[in-house]
Amino acid sequence: MPKIIKNDQIVDDHWQILRLAEDQTAESVLLADDLLVVPLAVWRARREQLLSRSKPFGVWLDSSEGPEAIAGDLEHFAFIGVNFPKFTDGRSYSTARLLRERYSYRGEIRALGDVLQDQLFYMKRCGIDAYALREDKDIDAALASLGDFSETYQAAVDQPQPLFRRRIA
Repeated sequence: MPKIIKNDQIVDDHWQILRLAEDQTAESVLLADDLLVVPLAVWRARREQLLSRSKPFGVWLDSSEGPEAIAGDLEHFAFIGVNFPKFTDGRSYSTARLLRERYSYRGEIRALGDVLQDQLFYMKRCGIDAYALREDKDIDAALASLGDFSETYQAAVDQPQPLFRRRIA
C-alpha cells in the first residue's frame, strides 16, 4: 500500500486518485467503489452520482483550477487535493492558502504530483497537511525535513502572527 505524510506522520494511503486517460471523459469514466478522489471535471459532470455514494470522496484541483470552482461545495469533500504538475509550478500553494484563509476549509488538503522534500515546509505554511511524495523520493527524509526550521518570520496559515508580534519584550 502506498504511504503518504499526513499530520506529521507516515501513514498508509487508502485513497484512489482518479486521473483521466486521453481516451476517457468525465462523463464516461468508471467510478470505483473505493475511497475516491476525482478531478474537478468529474465532480462537475457527475456531482449527483458522487453525492449519492455511501463512501466519502474527495476532489483534486489542477494548478490551473482555482478554489472558487468548489467554494460552495466544500462540506461534501473528505479532502481536497492540490496538484503540482511540476516542481516549478507554484499555483497550488495559492490554492491551498485560499482554501484555508478565504474559504475556511478545515479538512485535509493534500499535495499531489511532483511533490519533493524541499517543498514540504512551504506547503505546510500554506495550509497543506498531507503530502503524496513522488515514488522515487525517501519519505522518511521528507518527514524529517518538516522540522528543518524552528522559527518563521512571516505570518502564514500555520502561524498567523509574524515573529515581531510573537516576541516577548
